[in-house]
Amino acid sequence: MDKGQYEILERLIAFDTVSVNTDVPAMEYLADLMDGAGFRTALQRLQIAGVAQANLVAWAGEPRPGGVIISGHLDTVPAAGQPGWTRDPFRMEMDEERIYGRGSSDMKGFLAQCATAALALDRGRLKRPLVFVFTADEEIGMLGAQRAAPALPELLGEIPRPDLAWIGEPTSFAVLSAHKSICAFEVRVRGRGGHSGAPHMGVNAIAVMGKVIDAIGRLQAERRLARDEEFAALFPDSPHDVMNFGVIAGGLASNIIAEECSLKVTYRSLPKRDPLALYREVQTLMREIDPHDYASENHRAAIEVGRPVIAPAMLASSGSGLERALFAATGASASGGAPFATDGAWFAEAGITTLICGPGDYAQAHQPDESIPRAAFERGTGLMLDVIQRMCADAA
Repeated sequence: MDKGQYEILERLIAFDTVSVNTDVPAMEYLADLMDGAGFRTALQRLQIAGVAQANLVAWAGEPRPGGVIISGHLDTVPAAGQPGWTRDPFRMEMDEERIYGRGSSDMKGFLAQCATAALALDRGRLKRPLVFVFTADEEIGMLGAQRAAPALPELLGEIPRPDLAWIGEPTSFAVLSAHKSICAFEVRVRGRGGHSGAPHMGVNAIAVMGKVIDAIGRLQAERRLARDEEFAALFPDSPHDVMNFGVIAGGLASNIIAEECSLKVTYRSLPKRDPLALYREVQTLMREIDPHDYASENHRAAIEVGRPVIAPAMLASSGSGLERALFAATGASASGGAPFATDGAWFAEAGITTLICGPGDYAQAHQPDESIPRAAFERGTGLMLDVIQRMCADAA
Protein backbone atom coordinates (compact mmCIF):
# COMPACT_ATOMS: atom_id res chain seq x y z
CA MET A 1 0.00 0.00 0.00
CA ASP A 2 1.35 3.42 -0.99
CA LYS A 3 0.69 5.57 2.08
CA GLY A 4 1.36 8.73 0.11
CA GLN A 5 -1.36 7.89 -2.38
CA TYR A 6 -3.87 7.37 0.41
CA GLU A 7 -2.80 10.60 2.10
CA ILE A 8 -3.35 12.56 -1.12
CA LEU A 9 -6.82 11.08 -1.58
CA GLU A 10 -7.67 11.83 2.05
CA ARG A 11 -6.72 15.47 1.54
CA LEU A 12 -8.67 15.72 -1.73
CA ILE A 13 -11.84 14.24 -0.23
CA ALA A 14 -11.59 16.71 2.67
CA PHE A 15 -11.86 19.66 0.27
CA ASP A 16 -15.55 20.44 -0.28
CA THR A 17 -15.37 20.95 -4.04
CA VAL A 18 -19.08 20.61 -4.75
CA SER A 19 -19.47 22.56 -7.98
CA VAL A 20 -21.12 25.61 -6.39
CA ASN A 21 -18.09 26.07 -4.12
CA THR A 22 -14.64 27.30 -5.09
CA ASP A 23 -12.08 24.67 -6.02
CA VAL A 24 -9.11 27.05 -5.74
CA PRO A 25 -7.63 25.77 -2.42
CA ALA A 26 -7.78 22.18 -3.67
CA MET A 27 -6.26 23.12 -7.03
CA GLU A 28 -3.48 25.01 -5.26
CA TYR A 29 -2.80 21.90 -3.18
CA LEU A 30 -2.49 19.81 -6.36
CA ALA A 31 -0.33 22.50 -7.98
CA ASP A 32 2.06 22.32 -5.01
CA LEU A 33 2.28 18.53 -5.40
CA MET A 34 2.97 18.80 -9.13
CA ASP A 35 5.53 21.56 -8.56
CA GLY A 36 7.21 19.33 -6.01
CA ALA A 37 7.35 16.55 -8.60
CA GLY A 38 9.26 18.85 -10.96
CA PHE A 39 6.39 19.68 -13.32
CA ARG A 40 5.79 23.13 -14.72
CA THR A 41 2.33 24.31 -13.71
CA ALA A 42 -0.22 26.93 -14.68
CA LEU A 43 -3.44 27.76 -12.86
CA GLN A 44 -6.10 29.02 -15.23
CA ARG A 45 -8.26 31.16 -12.94
CA LEU A 46 -11.95 31.51 -13.78
CA GLN A 47 -15.13 33.11 -12.54
CA ILE A 48 -18.08 30.76 -13.06
CA ALA A 49 -21.49 31.91 -11.82
CA GLY A 50 -19.73 34.44 -9.61
CA VAL A 51 -17.54 31.81 -7.91
CA ALA A 52 -13.74 31.74 -8.16
CA GLN A 53 -12.62 28.49 -9.82
CA ALA A 54 -9.41 27.23 -11.38
CA ASN A 55 -8.15 24.68 -13.86
CA LEU A 56 -4.65 23.28 -13.37
CA VAL A 57 -2.29 22.34 -16.19
CA ALA A 58 1.00 20.61 -15.31
CA TRP A 59 3.52 19.38 -17.85
CA ALA A 60 6.93 17.79 -18.30
CA GLY A 61 8.89 16.15 -21.11
CA GLU A 62 10.75 17.23 -24.20
CA PRO A 63 9.09 19.69 -26.61
CA ARG A 64 8.41 17.18 -29.37
CA PRO A 65 5.15 16.23 -31.09
CA GLY A 66 3.26 13.36 -29.52
CA GLY A 67 2.80 12.47 -25.88
CA VAL A 68 -0.46 12.42 -23.98
CA ILE A 69 -2.85 14.50 -21.87
CA ILE A 70 -4.17 12.85 -18.69
CA SER A 71 -7.19 14.62 -17.26
CA GLY A 72 -9.81 14.57 -14.54
CA HIS A 73 -12.22 16.96 -12.84
CA LEU A 74 -11.96 18.06 -9.24
CA ASP A 75 -15.55 19.12 -8.56
CA THR A 76 -18.17 16.78 -7.16
CA VAL A 77 -21.94 16.61 -6.95
CA PRO A 78 -23.57 17.68 -3.66
CA ALA A 79 -23.82 15.43 -0.62
CA ALA A 80 -25.87 17.69 1.66
CA GLY A 81 -29.49 16.62 1.69
CA GLN A 82 -28.83 13.41 -0.23
CA PRO A 83 -30.55 10.57 1.66
CA GLY A 84 -28.62 7.41 2.40
CA TRP A 85 -25.33 8.74 3.73
CA THR A 86 -24.10 6.89 6.81
CA ARG A 87 -20.61 8.49 6.80
CA ASP A 88 -19.15 11.98 6.69
CA PRO A 89 -18.94 12.65 2.92
CA PHE A 90 -15.80 14.77 3.31
CA ARG A 91 -13.84 12.42 5.54
CA MET A 92 -12.12 9.44 3.95
CA GLU A 93 -12.96 6.14 5.61
CA MET A 94 -11.86 2.62 4.72
CA ASP A 95 -12.73 -0.96 5.38
CA GLU A 96 -10.92 -4.04 4.07
CA GLU A 97 -12.40 -3.71 0.57
CA ARG A 98 -13.31 -0.10 -0.14
CA ILE A 99 -12.44 3.58 0.37
CA TYR A 100 -15.38 5.87 1.14
CA GLY A 101 -15.92 9.58 0.59
CA ARG A 102 -17.50 12.02 -1.84
CA GLY A 103 -15.47 11.95 -5.05
CA SER A 104 -13.63 8.72 -4.26
CA SER A 105 -14.90 7.15 -7.51
CA ASP A 106 -15.88 10.31 -9.38
CA MET A 107 -13.09 11.22 -9.57
CA LYS A 108 -10.66 12.24 -6.85
CA GLY A 109 -9.33 8.71 -6.68
CA PHE A 110 -8.00 9.11 -10.20
CA LEU A 111 -6.53 12.55 -9.41
CA ALA A 112 -4.71 11.09 -6.41
CA GLN A 113 -3.24 8.50 -8.76
CA CYS A 114 -2.16 11.27 -11.15
CA ALA A 115 -0.31 13.09 -8.38
CA THR A 116 1.25 9.87 -7.11
CA ALA A 117 2.40 8.91 -10.60
CA ALA A 118 3.90 12.38 -11.10
CA LEU A 119 5.85 12.06 -7.85
CA ALA A 120 7.11 8.57 -8.77
CA LEU A 121 8.00 9.40 -12.36
CA ASP A 122 11.56 9.69 -13.70
CA ARG A 123 11.00 12.84 -15.74
CA GLY A 124 14.39 12.49 -17.40
CA ARG A 125 13.04 9.53 -19.38
CA LEU A 126 10.21 11.52 -20.98
CA LYS A 127 10.94 11.92 -24.69
CA ARG A 128 7.54 13.49 -25.44
CA PRO A 129 5.19 15.77 -23.48
CA LEU A 130 3.18 14.50 -20.53
CA VAL A 131 0.41 16.97 -19.67
CA PHE A 132 -1.95 16.72 -16.71
CA VAL A 133 -5.14 18.79 -16.95
CA PHE A 134 -7.34 19.03 -13.84
CA THR A 135 -10.62 20.83 -14.43
CA ALA A 136 -13.35 22.72 -12.59
CA ASP A 137 -17.13 22.45 -12.81
CA GLU A 138 -17.42 19.32 -14.93
CA GLU A 139 -20.53 18.28 -13.04
CA ILE A 140 -22.53 21.34 -14.13
CA GLY A 141 -21.73 21.33 -17.83
CA MET A 142 -18.01 20.63 -18.33
CA LEU A 143 -17.45 24.37 -17.91
CA GLY A 144 -13.81 24.15 -16.85
CA ALA A 145 -12.80 21.98 -19.79
CA GLN A 146 -14.67 24.28 -22.15
CA ARG A 147 -12.19 27.01 -21.11
CA ALA A 148 -9.11 24.81 -20.71
CA ALA A 149 -9.11 22.78 -23.94
CA PRO A 150 -8.81 25.68 -26.43
CA ALA A 151 -6.30 27.47 -24.18
CA LEU A 152 -3.82 24.59 -23.96
CA PRO A 153 -1.50 25.73 -26.78
CA GLU A 154 -1.07 29.12 -25.10
CA LEU A 155 -0.69 27.65 -21.60
CA LEU A 156 1.92 25.10 -22.72
CA GLY A 157 4.06 27.61 -24.58
CA GLU A 158 6.88 25.86 -26.44
CA ILE A 159 5.52 22.40 -25.59
CA PRO A 160 3.48 21.01 -28.52
CA ARG A 161 0.00 20.18 -27.33
CA PRO A 162 -0.58 16.40 -27.47
CA ASP A 163 -3.43 15.29 -29.73
CA LEU A 164 -4.43 12.37 -27.49
CA ALA A 165 -6.16 12.61 -24.11
CA TRP A 166 -7.06 10.10 -21.41
CA ILE A 167 -9.86 11.03 -19.00
CA GLY A 168 -10.08 8.92 -15.86
CA GLU A 169 -13.85 8.92 -15.29
CA PRO A 170 -15.13 5.87 -13.39
CA THR A 171 -15.26 2.86 -15.75
CA SER A 172 -13.74 0.06 -13.63
CA PHE A 173 -10.84 0.20 -16.12
CA ALA A 174 -13.04 -0.42 -19.16
CA VAL A 175 -11.91 1.67 -22.14
CA LEU A 176 -14.61 3.90 -23.61
CA SER A 177 -14.28 5.83 -26.86
CA ALA A 178 -17.58 7.66 -27.22
CA HIS A 179 -20.42 9.39 -25.47
CA LYS A 180 -23.54 11.24 -26.54
CA SER A 181 -23.97 14.99 -26.64
CA ILE A 182 -26.06 16.55 -23.92
CA CYS A 183 -28.54 19.43 -24.15
CA ALA A 184 -30.33 21.05 -21.20
CA PHE A 185 -33.10 23.62 -21.32
CA GLU A 186 -36.09 24.86 -19.35
CA VAL A 187 -39.72 25.08 -20.37
CA ARG A 188 -41.72 27.69 -18.47
CA VAL A 189 -45.50 28.05 -18.50
CA ARG A 190 -46.94 31.41 -17.44
CA GLY A 191 -50.63 31.26 -16.62
CA ARG A 192 -53.08 33.51 -14.82
CA GLY A 193 -53.47 33.23 -11.06
CA GLY A 194 -56.53 33.54 -8.89
CA HIS A 195 -58.71 31.78 -6.32
CA SER A 196 -59.12 28.06 -6.88
CA GLY A 197 -62.85 28.47 -6.32
CA ALA A 198 -63.11 30.36 -9.60
CA PRO A 199 -60.86 28.44 -12.02
CA HIS A 200 -62.65 29.96 -15.02
CA MET A 201 -61.11 33.31 -14.09
CA GLY A 202 -57.55 32.08 -14.58
CA VAL A 203 -55.43 29.57 -16.42
CA ASN A 204 -53.55 26.96 -14.43
CA ALA A 205 -49.86 26.74 -15.41
CA ILE A 206 -49.52 23.27 -13.88
CA ALA A 207 -52.39 21.96 -15.99
CA VAL A 208 -50.83 23.33 -19.17
CA MET A 209 -47.44 21.95 -18.12
CA GLY A 210 -49.09 18.54 -18.08
CA LYS A 211 -49.68 18.98 -21.81
CA VAL A 212 -46.04 19.97 -22.23
CA ILE A 213 -44.89 16.80 -20.47
CA ASP A 214 -47.22 14.68 -22.58
CA ALA A 215 -45.90 16.20 -25.82
CA ILE A 216 -42.24 15.77 -24.87
CA GLY A 217 -42.97 12.31 -23.48
CA ARG A 218 -44.43 11.20 -26.81
CA LEU A 219 -41.29 12.51 -28.53
CA GLN A 220 -39.22 10.53 -26.03
CA ALA A 221 -41.16 7.36 -26.85
CA GLU A 222 -40.61 7.91 -30.57
CA ARG A 223 -36.86 8.27 -30.06
CA ARG A 224 -36.73 5.13 -27.95
CA LEU A 225 -37.99 3.17 -30.94
CA ALA A 226 -35.61 4.86 -33.41
CA ARG A 227 -32.73 2.40 -32.98
CA ASP A 228 -29.54 3.35 -34.85
CA GLU A 229 -27.63 0.20 -35.78
CA GLU A 230 -24.43 2.17 -36.39
CA PHE A 231 -24.16 2.76 -32.65
CA ALA A 232 -25.66 -0.50 -31.36
CA ALA A 233 -22.25 -1.87 -30.36
CA LEU A 234 -21.14 1.30 -28.56
CA PHE A 235 -24.47 1.90 -26.80
CA PRO A 236 -26.15 -1.53 -26.59
CA ASP A 237 -28.64 -0.42 -23.93
CA SER A 238 -29.70 2.76 -25.74
CA PRO A 239 -28.67 3.00 -29.40
CA HIS A 240 -30.95 6.03 -29.70
CA ASP A 241 -31.39 9.52 -28.28
CA VAL A 242 -32.56 9.59 -24.65
CA MET A 243 -34.53 12.26 -22.77
CA ASN A 244 -35.21 13.08 -19.14
CA PHE A 245 -37.49 15.32 -17.07
CA GLY A 246 -35.17 16.57 -14.34
CA VAL A 247 -36.89 19.16 -12.11
CA ILE A 248 -40.42 20.56 -12.02
CA ALA A 249 -41.69 23.41 -9.86
CA GLY A 250 -44.93 25.34 -9.79
CA GLY A 251 -47.76 26.67 -7.71
CA LEU A 252 -47.95 28.33 -4.30
CA ALA A 253 -50.82 26.64 -2.45
CA SER A 254 -53.64 24.18 -3.06
CA ASN A 255 -56.26 26.95 -3.05
CA ILE A 256 -54.45 29.19 -5.56
CA ILE A 257 -54.52 28.80 -9.33
CA ALA A 258 -50.90 28.10 -10.24
CA GLU A 259 -49.61 31.11 -12.16
CA GLU A 260 -46.22 29.67 -13.13
CA CYS A 261 -44.66 26.25 -13.64
CA SER A 262 -41.17 25.37 -14.84
CA LEU A 263 -39.68 22.12 -16.10
CA LYS A 264 -35.99 21.32 -16.65
CA VAL A 265 -35.37 18.89 -19.50
CA THR A 266 -32.22 17.18 -20.72
CA TYR A 267 -31.56 14.90 -23.63
CA ARG A 268 -28.56 13.06 -25.04
CA SER A 269 -28.10 12.59 -28.77
CA LEU A 270 -25.98 10.00 -30.54
CA PRO A 271 -22.65 11.08 -32.02
CA LYS A 272 -22.81 12.43 -35.57
CA ARG A 273 -26.25 13.92 -34.92
CA ASP A 274 -27.03 17.61 -34.63
CA PRO A 275 -27.24 18.17 -30.86
CA LEU A 276 -29.88 20.87 -31.42
CA ALA A 277 -32.20 18.79 -33.59
CA LEU A 278 -34.38 17.55 -30.73
CA TYR A 279 -34.48 21.03 -29.21
CA ARG A 280 -35.95 22.40 -32.43
CA GLU A 281 -38.53 19.59 -32.44
CA VAL A 282 -39.53 20.52 -28.90
CA GLN A 283 -39.92 24.16 -29.95
CA THR A 284 -42.27 23.08 -32.74
CA LEU A 285 -44.29 20.85 -30.42
CA MET A 286 -44.70 23.67 -27.88
CA ARG A 287 -46.21 25.93 -30.55
CA GLU A 288 -48.80 23.23 -31.33
CA ILE A 289 -50.05 22.80 -27.75
CA ASP A 290 -53.50 24.14 -26.81
CA PRO A 291 -52.53 26.74 -24.15
CA HIS A 292 -55.88 26.66 -22.32
CA ASP A 293 -56.28 24.66 -19.14
CA TYR A 294 -59.11 22.18 -18.54
CA ALA A 295 -61.31 24.53 -16.51
CA SER A 296 -61.90 27.32 -18.99
CA GLU A 297 -61.38 28.62 -22.50
CA ASN A 298 -61.30 32.19 -21.23
CA HIS A 299 -57.53 32.67 -21.01
CA ARG A 300 -54.38 31.33 -22.63
CA ALA A 301 -51.08 30.45 -21.00
CA ALA A 302 -47.72 31.41 -22.49
CA ILE A 303 -45.29 28.54 -23.10
CA GLU A 304 -41.65 29.59 -23.26
CA VAL A 305 -38.71 27.37 -24.20
CA GLY A 306 -35.46 28.65 -22.70
CA ARG A 307 -32.09 28.78 -24.37
CA PRO A 308 -30.27 25.44 -24.60
CA VAL A 309 -26.97 24.63 -22.91
CA ILE A 310 -25.04 22.11 -24.99
CA ALA A 311 -22.00 19.89 -24.59
CA PRO A 312 -20.90 18.09 -27.77
CA ALA A 313 -20.69 14.36 -28.31
CA MET A 314 -17.37 12.51 -28.29
CA LEU A 315 -16.40 9.82 -30.80
CA ALA A 316 -12.77 8.69 -31.00
CA SER A 317 -11.47 6.75 -33.97
CA SER A 318 -9.99 3.35 -33.15
CA GLY A 319 -6.37 2.34 -33.44
CA SER A 320 -4.65 5.30 -31.75
CA GLY A 321 -1.45 4.86 -29.79
CA LEU A 322 -3.33 5.73 -26.61
CA GLU A 323 -5.93 3.05 -27.27
CA ARG A 324 -3.17 0.47 -27.77
CA ALA A 325 -1.45 1.61 -24.58
CA LEU A 326 -4.66 1.42 -22.53
CA PHE A 327 -5.51 -2.00 -23.95
CA ALA A 328 -2.05 -3.26 -23.05
CA ALA A 329 -2.18 -1.81 -19.53
CA THR A 330 -5.74 -2.85 -18.66
CA GLY A 331 -6.09 -6.09 -20.61
CA ALA A 332 -9.08 -4.72 -22.53
CA SER A 333 -9.45 -5.67 -26.19
CA ALA A 334 -12.30 -3.42 -27.33
CA SER A 335 -13.75 -0.03 -26.45
CA GLY A 336 -17.34 0.89 -25.72
CA GLY A 337 -19.57 3.93 -25.23
CA ALA A 338 -20.16 5.86 -22.01
CA PRO A 339 -23.71 6.51 -20.76
CA PHE A 340 -22.50 9.82 -19.34
CA ALA A 341 -20.92 12.97 -20.80
CA THR A 342 -17.36 14.02 -19.99
CA ASP A 343 -14.79 16.77 -20.46
CA GLY A 344 -13.89 14.81 -23.58
CA ALA A 345 -16.67 16.73 -25.32
CA TRP A 346 -14.54 19.88 -25.27
CA PHE A 347 -11.23 18.10 -25.84
CA ALA A 348 -12.76 16.57 -28.97
CA GLU A 349 -14.01 20.00 -30.10
CA ALA A 350 -10.40 21.21 -29.81
CA GLY A 351 -9.21 18.39 -32.08
CA ILE A 352 -7.94 16.08 -29.33
CA THR A 353 -8.78 12.37 -29.68
CA THR A 354 -10.01 11.31 -26.26
CA LEU A 355 -10.56 8.00 -24.45
CA ILE A 356 -12.15 7.36 -21.07
CA CYS A 357 -10.78 4.84 -18.55
CA GLY A 358 -10.65 5.05 -14.78
CA PRO A 359 -10.48 3.05 -11.57
CA GLY A 360 -13.79 4.15 -10.06
CA ASP A 361 -17.16 2.42 -10.20
CA TYR A 362 -19.73 4.14 -12.42
CA ALA A 363 -22.43 2.62 -10.18
CA GLN A 364 -20.93 4.55 -7.25
CA ALA A 365 -20.83 7.92 -8.97
CA HIS A 366 -23.18 10.49 -7.36
CA GLN A 367 -24.33 7.93 -4.78
CA PRO A 368 -24.53 8.18 -0.97
CA ASP A 369 -21.59 6.49 0.75
CA GLU A 370 -19.69 6.79 -2.53
CA SER A 371 -16.68 4.47 -2.61
CA ILE A 372 -13.90 2.97 -4.73
CA PRO A 373 -12.43 -0.54 -4.44
CA ARG A 374 -9.07 -0.44 -2.69
CA ALA A 375 -7.66 -2.92 -5.20
CA ALA A 376 -8.56 -0.64 -8.11
CA PHE A 377 -7.20 2.42 -6.33
CA GLU A 378 -3.90 0.71 -5.60
CA ARG A 379 -3.62 -0.72 -9.11
CA GLY A 380 -4.25 2.57 -10.88
CA THR A 381 -0.92 4.33 -10.33
CA GLY A 382 1.10 1.45 -11.76
CA LEU A 383 -1.28 1.24 -14.71
CA MET A 384 -0.86 4.98 -15.31
CA LEU A 385 2.93 4.74 -15.20
CA ASP A 386 2.73 1.91 -17.75
CA VAL A 387 0.69 4.07 -20.14
CA ILE A 388 3.01 7.05 -19.62
CA GLN A 389 6.01 4.85 -20.41
CA ARG A 390 4.42 3.68 -23.67
CA MET A 391 3.20 7.14 -24.73
CA CYS A 392 5.98 9.43 -23.57
CA ALA A 393 9.15 7.47 -22.85
CA ASP A 394 9.39 4.53 -25.28
CA ALA A 395 11.07 5.07 -28.63
CA ALA A 396 8.62 6.29 -31.28
